[in-house]
Amino acid sequence: MDGLGDVAVGVKRGSDELSMYNSPNSGMSSISAMSPDDVSSTMPPLLSDGTSNGSDSKKLRVEEAPPSRVLHIRKLPNEASETEVIALGLPFGKVTNILTLKGKNQAFLEMGTEEAAITMVNYYATVNPHVRNVPVFIQYSNHKELKTDVGNSRAQAVLQAVSAVHSGGSPSSDVQEALAAASSPVLRIIIDNMFYPVTLDVLQQIFSKFGTVMKIITFTKNNQFQALLQYSDPINAQQSKLALDGQNIYNSCCTLRIDFSKLVNLNVKYNNDKSRDYTRPDLPAGDGQPSIDPNVAAAFNKDSNSLLGAMNPLSAAAAAAAAAGRVALAGHGQGGSGGVLLVSNLNEEMVTPQSLFTLFGVYGDVQRVKILYNKKDSALIQMSDGNQAQLAMSHLNGQKMYGKIIRVTLSKHQSVALPRDGLDDQGLTKDFTNSPLHRFKKPGSKNFQNIFPPSATLHLSNIPTDVSEDDLRLLFSNAGGTVKAFKFFQDHKMALLQMSTVEEAIQVLIDLHNYNMGGNQHLRVSFSKSTI
Repeated sequence: MDGLGDVAVGVKRGSDELSMYNSPNSGMSSISAMSPDDVSSTMPPLLSDGTSNGSDSKKLRVEEAPPSRVLHIRKLPNEASETEVIALGLPFGKVTNILTLKGKNQAFLEMGTEEAAITMVNYYATVNPHVRNVPVFIQYSNHKELKTDVGNSRAQAVLQAVSAVHSGGSPSSDVQEALAAASSPVLRIIIDNMFYPVTLDVLQQIFSKFGTVMKIITFTKNNQFQALLQYSDPINAQQSKLALDGQNIYNSCCTLRIDFSKLVNLNVKYNNDKSRDYTRPDLPAGDGQPSIDPNVAAAFNKDSNSLLGAMNPLSAAAAAAAAAGRVALAGHGQGGSGGVLLVSNLNEEMVTPQSLFTLFGVYGDVQRVKILYNKKDSALIQMSDGNQAQLAMSHLNGQKMYGKIIRVTLSKHQSVALPRDGLDDQGLTKDFTNSPLHRFKKPGSKNFQNIFPPSATLHLSNIPTDVSEDDLRLLFSNAGGTVKAFKFFQDHKMALLQMSTVEEAIQVLIDLHNYNMGGNQHLRVSFSKSTI
């Protein structure tokens, strides 16, 4: 795997015995307390000798392990690197260990928390993960942790380097070489099958969901529309390439072909419809090049909505592989279903239409909620469209709400009916169509760019100036749970607040989003991708 600390695994043909090379000088990783039978049990039978009977249905019949922070990844392409495997997990939280089984095209990835692993598995259950355009399979491992030998230092160097860049740091010189596969922050993008116009702004909208886009240059070469796009960090380029390469911007056309550029910095002279330096708004438009006409941009955006719902930021987030909640591409056919979800295994003593509205409203505009009269641990939730429903399902299925792991699936219903006039349904059905609390009703709202999986860290905004850290710590502690960390932003209108678990964060978000802080200022609470 690109020579980055590969782990050799030998399997006796026709035998379940799997020997993991673990001599002091071998430089390999091992899984602690793993017997040969244990390892075999994590792999489907056909992988024991590398042969296949050609039946996909048989290949996928693998016994499901209970949730674990260690994930088993199968069907990796031969040339996949550790960096690419790690990048599958990074959008969901910290990756703490990796073990690659090169001969078997498999890997084990250890996440920092079980919650991060659950979110990752749930997300990739609805959006197929790909490495180098090859679909891979992710499931929980039977192992609860990976233990790595000191000798496996190169794989660990990759892990540390990628983590350092991802968290905003820079890798030390001795591990920079390990990042060679993702060393350039510049991507070369070719658009195949371009039936509809693709503009610089469209590219910026798609690629900015993976990190800060600094510069874009577009041009036509060999009768093909191409672009060079520079991120602030190489790892953002790596993640967006993994997620977007081979994807269509619009249904069945405008296919993205993405490679790393040999350039490490773009020199942009003009800000216009062909090139843009987002760090230099003062640049001139250039000779004979029009600057972006707002009317043209508006017309294109209006047009694009008719192109099979393209570029609707929520349909995007539901579809693109990427980054679990960073909104990206539209038009993957995910919106064919209705916008109604069936939520089951609810805590019927605690749940209300309002609590479901608040939680599911993080991922879309909830229109109606109906708790089922004869089955009060289940509810129907109508979102604005099928894409919002898909997005909410991918993030909330398997999460804990009021102490119970909820199940979220698409319902066959196309809408939620209101009770007939004069019929008392005990407040189990509520219409939120005209609610002022919808997060996404304003086109182009910043909320579109801040959709993240449930996490222990919450983003607070609209904080009154006279409210202190102690006030907020007390408020959130009283709502249930333990506040582990707190950090004000510079202007004190926003803050990050970390609860001890994701379940506690979900609980306090339900209770305190839109909480009146006095003076008619209502607190806004959402999940954050950051940690404190």
